[in-house]
Amino acid sequence: MFLLSLCSSLLAKDNGSSVNAAEARELFDKVYNLVFGSQGSALSYKVNIIGVYKTEGSIVYKGKKVRYIESRYCAWEDGVTAYMVDKKKRQVNIYRHDDDNKDKYLAKFKYDVNNFDFSYKTEDDFYLITAKIKNSSFFGIKSVTAKVYKSNLYPVSMTIKLSFFRTTVQISNFRAGKIADSNFIFPKEKFMDYEFIDHRK
Repeated sequence: MFLLSLCSSLLAKDNGSSVNAAEARELFDKVYNLVFGSQGSALSYKVNIIGVYKTEGSIVYKGKKVRYIESRYCAWEDGVTAYMVDKKKRQVNIYRHDDDNKDKYLAKFKYDVNNFDFSYKTEDDFYLITAKIKNSSFFGIKSVTAKVYKSNLYPVSMTIKLSFFRTTVQISNFRAGKIADSNFIFPKEKFMDYEFIDHRK
């Protein structure tokens, strides 16, 4: 979830000084709107971080609404409230949807929206669109590259480069549109024997 959500922090208003940068920015905006737009989208993902951490799951977006499901973690965010489930701890942590504390790790990777250089290249049937951070910190993200189909801009993978390693999120079963709001309703009855912790103020 963390790796996929990074994409939502990379919407920078950067005019670009070259044709490639301007075209790359235009492509990036189109992909961003396809995934995070009001019509909604759904996909499956798989990631292996240098053999240390492996996970896979599914995620559904629609505007500010999100639902993701993995083997241990899952969450339902309806645009107002976020229900973050830890199956191992048997806990449900409740936050406002806009509270950074719901994911303290992700909150550390927020960047100034004007701090990116965009570029792209073609590879067979794909575009490789890169957002490179202009002033990255030593431990921060250096760049993110999205691989998308030329024909419909559907994402295939997202490669994140950090200081000491890079990892690629494999994306499959992508579809855009016709996402029902019922996807984001927290099924409380499934977790009645869990501990509920309310962090809302």
